[in-house]
Amino acid sequence: MRCFSYLWHTFSFERHSFATLRGYLLIMKLTHLLYTSAALAALPLAAFAQGNPSRPNLVFIMADQFRGDALGCLQQEPVQTPHLDQLASEGILFTEAVSSYPVSSPARAMLMTGMYPMANGVTGNCNSLNTPYGVELSTEAVCWSDVLKQAGYATAYIGKWHLDAPHPPYVDTSNNRGAVAWNEWCPPERRHGFDRWMAYGTYDNHLHPMYWDTLAGRDEFHYVDQWGPAYEADRAIEFIRTESVQSDRPFALVVSMNPPHTGYELVPDAYKRLYDSLDVEALARQKPYIPEKGTPEGDYFRANIRNYYACITGVDEQVGRIVQALKDCGLFENTLLVFTSDHGVCMGGHGVEGKNVFYEEAMRIPMICCWKGRLHPQRSDLPVAFADLYPTLLSLMGRKAEIPSTVQTHDWSRYFLQEQIQTPEDAFQPYYYCEPSDPTSGRRGIRTARYTYVVDVQKGKVTQTWLYDRTTDPGQLHNVAESQPARCDSLRQTLIQWLGKTHDPFVKYLTH
Repeated sequence: MRCFSYLWHTFSFERHSFATLRGYLLIMKLTHLLYTSAALAALPLAAFAQGNPSRPNLVFIMADQFRGDALGCLQQEPVQTPHLDQLASEGILFTEAVSSYPVSSPARAMLMTGMYPMANGVTGNCNSLNTPYGVELSTEAVCWSDVLKQAGYATAYIGKWHLDAPHPPYVDTSNNRGAVAWNEWCPPERRHGFDRWMAYGTYDNHLHPMYWDTLAGRDEFHYVDQWGPAYEADRAIEFIRTESVQSDRPFALVVSMNPPHTGYELVPDAYKRLYDSLDVEALARQKPYIPEKGTPEGDYFRANIRNYYACITGVDEQVGRIVQALKDCGLFENTLLVFTSDHGVCMGGHGVEGKNVFYEEAMRIPMICCWKGRLHPQRSDLPVAFADLYPTLLSLMGRKAEIPSTVQTHDWSRYFLQEQIQTPEDAFQPYYYCEPSDPTSGRRGIRTARYTYVVDVQKGKVTQTWLYDRTTDPGQLHNVAESQPARCDSLRQTLIQWLGKTHDPFVKYLTH
């Protein structure tokens, strides 16, 4: 009876606003049910849980900057992720999942809207440099959370949001006091169907995070003396346990954890100690794209990789806690559970410390989808993109007819359900990099099962082309664009067709 007894000790999804009259009435009702009927009290917990497979719950957990290979079960990196490994064994592990625009705000906007950057307007990160160009999530967009709210779901968002443009006077947080402001409050009318809210724009002090609660005003944020993912998992578990007694309605919960984003060192020591003995030099030698010791990017990798893995193991533990709460409450079998990330990170590889590039370390992301009894456990090389989860998840949840016509991303639900098995030979995912201040510049590309092809344009002119054969060159060390003009020609035509289909004005720079 853990879910019910827990309500006596914590019935506050937020610090101030959730000990409401409705909450007290619910507790009184539970008291009557639990303590006046011995027969009812003797029933197993699952008897109280929701169980309508046509209206499943959704728990969507995402980390930030989590590389696709950084799962222990893949045996590609020396990282410990026992809980995610277990989840992968119970669901579908997508080994070729990617982020089409591997940077925070654009990736998140594509996820929420199912539209690509030139259609949704989030062409770069939401910060004060891009505010003049209208870079933020539109209130007019129909997000998947709007669809579920309209369908009667209880909705909650916990953690990093990063889809609002900072406006002066800037919110007084440390990352708004420099040359560029990053953090902004999301008012209720911009939350796209999320009723319960404990979130922030973007803020990277993981050991002392800040949040706005549902009813908080712009200047009413609060700080927490707890590692961000652990605090967010606590709040997620509270929400799950509270909703577990609402048998008449399903719920949709997003938990958006900031680590393993920088600063990597801001992680509890218990996780750091797990990697004290890691031979970083040996690891660097295994990765030919890592620069040598003594170079800025090579030293960056060596200085941060232990803490990066520590962050991942910490996130893994919080995911395990959330999954266990679903199982304790008898909700696991009627919950579509997703774990993924908005993008990866190069960590010094290829001479790049961050992301926002077309290398595998930035584009590849973890993706696990689990729904017991509905999704057959397997490993899949389906080229699913982060942005494809909008139509795919709604279709899996029986909401295909409610997907708006504005959605551009791909519905892979038939493959998830194994109604179609063979991955299309011509399947690819797009790659984007935009300049909000200069729409005549940027990059576009495509990633197929074998090739990564990217074109750079500056001031309306093609300046560089990259072609990597990832079968013969998995480290993407050799640009073979000049030596394979026919292959470039073919991929260029595919890219042109794609840009035309998605009404991307960038196409004109490739056709004249």
